[in-house]
Amino acid sequence: MKNQLFALALILVTSVGFTQETKEIDSTAVFILDKMTAVIGDLHAVNFHLSSSNDELDVNKHIVKEHHESDITFSGPDKLHIRIKGTEYDKGFWYDGSHMNFFNYNENNYVTLEAPETTLAMIDDMHANYDFQFPAADFFYPAFTDDLIEDFDSIKFLGKKTYDNEECYHIMANNKKLNVQIWVSSESDVLPKHFVIIYKDKSNMQYEATFSDWRLNPSIPDAKFNFLPPPNSRLISILKK
Repeated sequence: MKNQLFALALILVTSVGFTQETKEIDSTAVFILDKMTAVIGDLHAVNFHLSSSNDELDVNKHIVKEHHESDITFSGPDKLHIRIKGTEYDKGFWYDGSHMNFFNYNENNYVTLEAPETTLAMIDDMHANYDFQFPAADFFYPAFTDDLIEDFDSIKFLGKKTYDNEECYHIMANNKKLNVQIWVSSESDVLPKHFVIIYKDKSNMQYEATFSDWRLNPSIPDAKFNFLPPPNSRLISILKK
């Protein structure tokens, strides 16, 4: 998880080099996060939609918000498919347990890379070696709560709040560089609903994302994770970082 860091843009920047301070960790917040992580960990397969936005600086150093829509499917320990449509790009990932394929719809080219045998190991490997970002992947790591506790000085439960007409548990984590807020559904499934990352050391620029259209344990054919190059598409190569 430490290598992926909220896949998208991304959460959980490690607070290396900070002066050690007493942590304020709310046991209620930890309980909710542990429950959410356990529910996700018990899933055999899942499909959901993620609407996200992130702040970027334009050539004049003005903050511009970019938007992305992602459809994400996990199946078992070794299958993943993601389609991301952004402000200026359209791309997809296919992982079948042995290879990761990345396709750029705008340029009609693709990359095929050998990959580790599990989805989470593949995500770490592709992020570390090629800087690929996988939206919301951190929520699927068993150590999600432990990493939050390690990397943040305080984690607080802010009570129940309504987000998008759904009652949620509101949790906030802070360190010197980041403010992270997570809304977790109070329904029995205890799934993540929304999160915001505020970069304190970058003029409070933000990344935020909303989960929707959860399908839990659907039957997903393996063919969904097999990449077939479109006609006239080009195989290209990329270098490791």
